[in-house]
Amino acid sequence: MADILMPKATAVWLIDNTTLTFKQVADFCGLHTLEVKGIADGDVAENMRGVDPISGGELTREEIRKGEADPDYVLKKAESKIAHIPQPKRKGARYTPVARRQDKPDAIAWFIRNHPEVTDAQISKLIGTTKATITNVRDKTHWNSQNIKPVDPVTLGLCSQIELDEVIAKAADKRRKMDAQKQSEVSGPGLAPAEDTDAQAASEDRNKEEPNADDIFSAFKN
Repeated sequence: MADILMPKATAVWLIDNTTLTFKQVADFCGLHTLEVKGIADGDVAENMRGVDPISGGELTREEIRKGEADPDYVLKKAESKIAHIPQPKRKGARYTPVARRQDKPDAIAWFIRNHPEVTDAQISKLIGTTKATITNVRDKTHWNSQNIKPVDPVTLGLCSQIELDEVIAKAADKRRKMDAQKQSEVSGPGLAPAEDTDAQAASEDRNKEEPNADDIFSAFKN
């Protein structure tokens, strides 16, 4: 399935300007065949303006001609002209296509259930959501709570497996350091072992009960 920026608008254009089959359009745009049929019938995406995938660099005229000549031909997305250009490191929240934003609560629920050590700030940055949404999902006050099901963000296409593993590893490492610090504070520095303290007390008691030679000589002299 090709990752098309505006799938429904692209499907509208292909239906209006080509003789491609519904299945070819559906496969290229990542839609269901019935959804494409609904667009053609005017039941779906009514009054939506079509987007030309040729001018957008997502499809070539040659590919369209191949598809029109062979109903079984699967359209191939045009190779990006900027794919070889290194992309700057992303700062701030991730941008998520509108079609996938409804999946974010499912990803949040997955984090809450499987990785509570990951902070809200990390979740927010990884999948591009807000702390308010995370709180609503956790408190079950989200407007769609009854339909939210935990699904990992990689499966939903909200991040890569490498990004997810990195966040989980950082959160786990931070939690280990915090636990070690708390344990150190509870133990306290400079406390002698209990058995040493008891032995010292017993020795002091014996010294008090058993007089030394000087004390005995002084008593006889007097």
